[in-house]
Amino acid sequence: MITMPKSLVAVLAALFCLVTTTCQRQTETTSSQPTVALVLKTLNNPFFIDMQKGAQQAAGQAGVRLTVQAAEREVDVEKQMQIIENLIQSKVSALCVTPSGSREIVPAIVKANRAGIPVVILDTRVHLQTLQEAGGKVSSFIGSDNFEGGRLAGEFILKKLGGSGKVAVLEGIPGHETGDSRLKGFHTAVDTHPGIRVVASQTANWERDQGYNVFQNILQSHPQVQALFACSDLMALGAVEAIGAAGKTGKISVVGFDAFSEAREAVLKGTMDATIAQSPADMGRLAIENVALLLRGEKVPEEISVKIELITKENVAGK
Repeated sequence: MITMPKSLVAVLAALFCLVTTTCQRQTETTSSQPTVALVLKTLNNPFFIDMQKGAQQAAGQAGVRLTVQAAEREVDVEKQMQIIENLIQSKVSALCVTPSGSREIVPAIVKANRAGIPVVILDTRVHLQTLQEAGGKVSSFIGSDNFEGGRLAGEFILKKLGGSGKVAVLEGIPGHETGDSRLKGFHTAVDTHPGIRVVASQTANWERDQGYNVFQNILQSHPQVQALFACSDLMALGAVEAIGAAGKTGKISVVGFDAFSEAREAVLKGTMDATIAQSPADMGRLAIENVALLLRGEKVPEEISVKIELITKENVAGK
């Protein structure tokens, strides 16, 4: 049996108490923090990864625990609904959601309302009439003006083509507010110019591989197409690959939407002419900051706008 000096025993005992007390305090602090759930459309898109990063950076300063969940595909509305249902049952303190379906999300919002869980919507607006008819409420919408972004894209293509030419469009998910708004803004810019002819407008469901396949088919049907507006960068990059496979790199002007890193590189290289930036990291940050205010009983704006701008080869390096 080893006998330790009384002084050493006292020091070890004090150290044990200090460590135990510190761990208890850390546990109490962590457990006392509200849990905020960020439910994204997918984490297979750099746009939403940037949004997650913005939220994560803000969570520590805001004093909340952040959990992030998403379906594998943006089109998987049912999976997103299931995720939200589970989070409501687990009694999270607040929900921040980028809806995969503007109408489909409404029943989940109503359930969150009944559970006393505040809901903040990001990027894609909820269909207002459907929400009102269901008696649902969201605390705030945080996003950019998709209509304005589409209009900027349309004006850029008009200028690029000199007001005359054949144009194709890759749409988002039909009936999806984000893509629909971008499409409307684009048509607002180009439809009043008789020299511009939209020869094809088809959905590629926000996905890169579909962007490739759909635009490949468009090129076969309309080999003289001169410009493309894709409602997302993933679809635009898929189309860029189809253009390359057809030996037409540099011959078709491509404009995307989202301005994530690979799209910016494509603009810099010249395989894309432009993309629309809408700051997803800022959306994530603002969502957490405003949820923290809500959880403290403070009011937040019903709508928070995030800047939107056209990114071209002339300004991409500085953005």
